[in-house]
Amino acid sequence: MRIGMLTGGGDCPGLNAVIRAVVRKGETNYGDQFIGFRDGWRGLIENTTMPLDWETCRNILDKGGTILGTSRTNPYKVEGGVDKVLATLKDQQVDALIAIGGDDTLGVANKLLAEGVSAVGVPKTIDNDLSATEVTFGFHTAVQIATDAIDRLRTTAESHGRVIVCEVMGRHAGWISLYAGIAGGAVDILIPEEPFDVETVCANVKSLTAQGRNAAIVVVAEGATPKEGSFSTTSSEVDQFGHARLGGIGNALAAEIEQRTGLETRVAVLGHIQRGGSPTAFDRVLATRFGIAAIDAVHNGGIGTMVALQADKIVRVALNDAVSEPKLVPHDFYEDVAKPFFG
Repeated sequence: MRIGMLTGGGDCPGLNAVIRAVVRKGETNYGDQFIGFRDGWRGLIENTTMPLDWETCRNILDKGGTILGTSRTNPYKVEGGVDKVLATLKDQQVDALIAIGGDDTLGVANKLLAEGVSAVGVPKTIDNDLSATEVTFGFHTAVQIATDAIDRLRTTAESHGRVIVCEVMGRHAGWISLYAGIAGGAVDILIPEEPFDVETVCANVKSLTAQGRNAAIVVVAEGATPKEGSFSTTSSEVDQFGHARLGGIGNALAAEIEQRTGLETRVAVLGHIQRGGSPTAFDRVLATRFGIAAIDAVHNGGIGTMVALQADKIVRVALNDAVSEPKLVPHDFYEDVAKPFFG
């Protein structure tokens, strides 16, 4: 078979491990040929490609990012985009398409099934917010990067007797902030699922400093919002999928804490640092398992499905079900595991 592959949405550690696994098993076990579409769905709209074979993929297991490039292009938001995608698939004689991405990228793949495209999905979201899989590759790497940053921030906070607000990724789901905040011993963790009271945050900070400890770390997800709506956490800009461009909650929160407590407060916005660099061993193995399962799905009745991790087994779920709802942090998890350590 001649199989196309693309990576869409934001990059994350582990994408190259998926590509490598698909190509290796596809060539060795099935005699497949591969073609990579550059920059996500944009590559199918513009018919920009690169060859994929074992020589191309041999040394990419530990590399961050994606050798295919990526974008947030949505063919359903581009005039004539879907027709161009179909024309490219025909021109390149593609028998099946493996789409590696999050709910937006896989949502496009799901719609294309109705157009006759034979698609298989691989879940990719650094936020770990796809409900059909227990975890996605890249998440553990991002958590480790954020935890390492918190550990480093704590030493400088202790040296200067400061409060430091650490802003991490998490648009609608607070998994990164929750895991990194717990692992890093944060005085408070603010997530999108739980609108926060600024006064409570300040009380937790003052409670810690009152104990004679001269430093406090507050971890906040980029999508967290205050209950009273006293300051804005988004800009007016949106991307092609209609998502608001987030940013600024860390700076706004730091100013509020300093004003209300009188404690010197600084902010560290980790941003794209969390996306970059080599994947952890866990993420390399998980991405490899997903890649192997995806090429098997192409050949063994898995068209229209996404591969997923459930109870440590790789399974297949319908693409439509995979993108139906996000996986958010449960209230009980936040209350029972994180809150006891606040303040």
